[in-house]
Amino acid sequence: MRSIGEMARDSGLGVSALRFYDRAGVLVPAWVDPVSGYRWYGPEQLDEARLLARLRRAGMPLADIRLVLAGWSGTDTGLVRRLLESHLRRLEQGLSEARGEFSTLRALLDRRENLMTSTRTTTVRLSVAAPELAAALDAVRFAASADPELPMLGGVLFDIEPDGLHVVATDRYRLAVARAGVTGHDGSPVRVIVPTPLTDAMRALLNGDGPVRLSVDGDRVTLEAGDRQVAGQCLDHDFPEYRRLLPLPGGRRAPVEVAAFRRALETGPVRSAETGGADLSVLRVADEGTVTLCADGDESPDRVAVNRDFLLDALTAGARDSLILELDAPTAPIAIRRPDEEAAFSILMPVRLED
Repeated sequence: MRSIGEMARDSGLGVSALRFYDRAGVLVPAWVDPVSGYRWYGPEQLDEARLLARLRRAGMPLADIRLVLAGWSGTDTGLVRRLLESHLRRLEQGLSEARGEFSTLRALLDRRENLMTSTRTTTVRLSVAAPELAAALDAVRFAASADPELPMLGGVLFDIEPDGLHVVATDRYRLAVARAGVTGHDGSPVRVIVPTPLTDAMRALLNGDGPVRLSVDGDRVTLEAGDRQVAGQCLDHDFPEYRRLLPLPGGRRAPVEVAAFRRALETGPVRSAETGGADLSVLRVADEGTVTLCADGDESPDRVAVNRDFLLDALTAGARDSLILELDAPTAPIAIRRPDEEAAFSILMPVRLED
């Protein structure tokens, strides 16, 4: 007999997936402990679980998976073959349609790019308090992407406006925004993406209390702190319109004491994502307005799953003893806000639990 953890390890199905397929009646454990509710699987179920994992990775609908498993061990494999071939045709048709749509989108992008110039000619000079800029960079740096396939996200956006500087970073799964006040800039808004190595070099200069000077000349950005400076090229890309990604204030807001919440996350229940994926913490806001970690088997409809390491990073970047978590629907982003500074916050994309 295999425990559910051993079955997950040997089959390629996550623990939460095995629980789901048990509830759905697709792969029912050979025995369930009546006291603890712990699931145990027979030796013959391993091959069935591995087959189920393959079908799941191929994206087969649950209704067809049921029929494939039911007919797999029979003498007449005709139904199984037809189901496999039918699903493959659906995938090929979907891929063909997706290629057509992407071809159209590329043509539209080409047309837009031909109407735009990539040459930056703007010159901007401004001053910003070193502690403010340091705090802003610390609040967003954790969310910058390291994916070489998306170089436009491999830096921190400096969104410069006359009334302030917003710094923004995202890796698609999380997004962080912070603000610093500026003086001496009365021109048009300017946006540049500062590569993360240059961002880190800038941060290393920000160890004083006085103002520092930030300048943008075309595609070159310079930070001067006293007699020291660091400069480099900006990324030649456009950053996504991040304001469209920001959640509206709302949902269930719950204050958390960061130290205690970190301990709860680090020692509390987790769910495994796909094989090799991240551990998930499942959260919900209780009736009294506190955030609780959902125990294994909690099927509350308002629970929200999130990458635990990403949440821990966001708590650290929040740089406060107390923060506010804002949770809405299970598919809505989770916001982590500072109670005293609405301009500095991060959002995390939720992770869909096994369905």
